Amino acid sequence: MDPYSIIIKPHLTEKSMNAIDQNNELTFVIRRIADKEQVKSAIEELYEVKVKGVNTQITSRGIKLAYVKLSEEDIAEDIAVKMGVF
Repeated sequence: MDPYSIIIKPHLTEKSMNAIDQNNELTFVIRRIADKEQVKSAIEELYEVKVKGVNTQITSRGIKLAYVKLSEEDIAEDIAVKMGVF
């Protein structure tokens, strides 16, 4: 599956901004049909980073979120700057 069809956009809230600094974690809105392995491979391909783990959640509004924990050698803040979050 194409990485651009899995990842919709970054999810920006106060909680997700804190997760970037404190947990080295990025948050994305993803397609409902995507699973954790697809999200992991899409993030690794798009941003050229190593993903340590992925957790997913479906919100009360029906939006599926992916919390992507990056490995220690990759810094989430650098990826966020490349995406234009800051």
